[in-house]
Amino acid sequence: MTARIYLDHAATTPLLPQARTAMLEGFAQWANPSSPHAAGRAARALLEDARGRIARALGWGGSVILTSGASEAIAIALGRAKAARLLAGETEHDAVLRLVPAAQRLAVDAAGQVILPDAIEAGTLFAIQQVNSETGVIQPLDSFAERIHAAGALLLADCSQSAGKLPLPQAADLIALSAHKLGGPIGIGALLVRDLTLLRPAGGQEQGYRAGTEAMPLALGFAAALEAPRDWLRDVAEWRARLEAGVKAAGGEIVAERAPRLATIGSYRMPGVSAQAQLIRFDMAGIAISAGSACSSGSLRPSHVLSAMGWGAGATSEVVRVTMGHDSRAADIDAFLAQWQAIATGTRKT
Repeated sequence: MTARIYLDHAATTPLLPQARTAMLEGFAQWANPSSPHAAGRAARALLEDARGRIARALGWGGSVILTSGASEAIAIALGRAKAARLLAGETEHDAVLRLVPAAQRLAVDAAGQVILPDAIEAGTLFAIQQVNSETGVIQPLDSFAERIHAAGALLLADCSQSAGKLPLPQAADLIALSAHKLGGPIGIGALLVRDLTLLRPAGGQEQGYRAGTEAMPLALGFAAALEAPRDWLRDVAEWRARLEAGVKAAGGEIVAERAPRLATIGSYRMPGVSAQAQLIRFDMAGIAISAGSACSSGSLRPSHVLSAMGWGAGATSEVVRVTMGHDSRAADIDAFLAQWQAIATGTRKT
């Protein structure tokens, strides 16, 4: 295999050419957007234009606070929301779970969907992702929002994996985004805010909700990535159906097979072969995949996502993740399946 195949787009996806071009234009207008001189005002105009384009591309009518990424957006929301209590799903990203104690986490069912409490307290902020980065499971955020808002509570939606692929949950009060998951640059994201009075300000830039010099060139790249056509999404569902049929035919197991899932993400168990052994074999064959989210795949601890869904440690240790993006091709899936079959029939657990 001469050309390497990249099937780890949920970790980060390659920069789109439209985003690269936009960033270069921004770098050519180098100045601090907060400076009062002409160059600074020109940079500010470009920054605000990018902010407006981001909102329009997402169909968002509220405010856009630009951040360094989704993790910072989540930290701002959880740390500064005017909420009396925090609750988060057990399968949330580590960026959420680091800030929400175990006693304040919501169980999920075997399909990975969050189980809301029967009684919801007013003033509670619920942190629930739209799409899980390991399994692709989609949470029914619109129906959740109805119950949450009826009780006088708030919803923070982590849309890092879904933005640009699914319509955003417009009923959410706060939405966290990451540009590099959708073809934009690393180092920028956003917190979408329905009403800025929901947050306690902290001074500095971004309307007083984030300190630090604004990354105008990155904002331009973020906007351009969101505006880029996504024709490739039309084929992904068909590719994943072929992938999963091949995995099952070779004795594999599909994680959350019956749950609603984003077509670009799939997790698969190869019984009898550890995920570490699989990763090594795939990498040697020129195929990049992962074992769970990029934030935890380098550790030996079991996936908290699969554990929350009721998977045992043994089965969890045999699961790898395959994720597709804008440069994926049908031939990539065929190559992956050929290698999967070779590993499944020729290797025992190590």
